[in-house]
Amino acid sequence: MEFEIRDRVATITLTDHLERKNPLTFDSYAELRDLFRALSQRSDARAVVLTGAGENFCSGGDVHDIIGPLVGMDFPEKLGFTRMTGDLLKAMRHCPQPLVAAVDGVCAGAGAILAMGCDLRLATPRAKVSFLFVRVGLSGADMGACAMLPRIIGQGRASELLYTGRTMDAHEAERWGFFNRLVDPSALLAEAHSLARSIANGPTFAHAMTKRMLHQEWNMSVDEAIEAEAQAQAICMQTNDFGRAYAAFSGTPRQTPVFQGD
Repeated sequence: MEFEIRDRVATITLTDHLERKNPLTFDSYAELRDLFRALSQRSDARAVVLTGAGENFCSGGDVHDIIGPLVGMDFPEKLGFTRMTGDLLKAMRHCPQPLVAAVDGVCAGAGAILAMGCDLRLATPRAKVSFLFVRVGLSGADMGACAMLPRIIGQGRASELLYTGRTMDAHEAERWGFFNRLVDPSALLAEAHSLARSIANGPTFAHAMTKRMLHQEWNMSVDEAIEAEAQAQAICMQTNDFGRAYAAFSGTPRQTPVFQGD
């Protein structure tokens, strides 16, 4: 796994075992969890790009390094593993920076979950997405998929993918709303970083508030959500960025605000 921060955008690249299309191992699950937790404390990263090396995103949990050992574990050990993988998705959702997935090639199993856990998803026309847990004798209820995937693509479509484990090609995934848009493979990272930089140059505190409310309002009634947003927006009105925006828009000539994140 590689990690760098440039121009206030953090880039996480899955690089392990390229010949097996960047599978996840016990160690890489934990490493990703800890990395997303640490990002919540980083002021030099205001958006994150998650991608894979070698023309693939991620093939999911490694058959030999994860599935094989899991078969031989007792129940408490298996539960410890599934809770750890769930903690990775929690870390992604509670990471205040917006997350952009840049998906090429294989995006399967836990790899599809990682893409699902991001806020925005760009992909190439050759990307292939599969939530293939049923194909190894497991349920589609993995790392929050039964909660999150229906909210992205709809209950019926999510049910089909989770029951069948079939592959969804890039054009279908874009049509269903899983991918925000498709881009040429040669432009994928550039487009993802351009999108991430545009977010990083925006009002950081307000973006974090948007992400927090998008997550929390799943469990609210409409009336509760309206009140929560009233409070959230009033808090954002206390920021210096809000004042900067007014000063820029009201000046002569009118200017584009330069946000500082405070």
